[in-house]
Amino acid sequence: EVQLQASGGGLVQPGGSLRLSCAVSGSTFDDYAIGWFRQAPGKEREGVSYISSSDASTDYADSVKGRFTISRDNARNTVYLQMNSLKPEDTAVYYCALDVVGRGGWAPSRYNYWGQGTQVTVSS
Repeated sequence: EVQLQASGGGLVQPGGSLRLSCAVSGSTFDDYAIGWFRQAPGKEREGVSYISSSDASTDYADSVKGRFTISRDNARNTVYLQMNSLKPEDTAVYYCALDVVGRGGWAPSRYNYWGQGTQVTVSS
């Protein structure tokens, strides 16, 4: 059974940094794309970033470009989301998700498995 475990969230001041981790078990990690999504209270879930399986190509939402970096460590079956220059509007529950096709993308429906979410709060 494929399982994803997201961690690394917390409370940080504006301008601060956090690194989220998504540990994957129960699958051949190298073949799959991983996406990060977030959902703030009263808002729809939105895509933040994703990384493909083949060439590790990446993409970012316009709201986080230049501040967030996604990377993968296939030896550790883990994907990271480095978040710098955090803003209050980044406050949300962050979820990682796995796409068995390996391409990733922005639509949540493209992902087959989801982690439980980790809370990120940016506040002074």
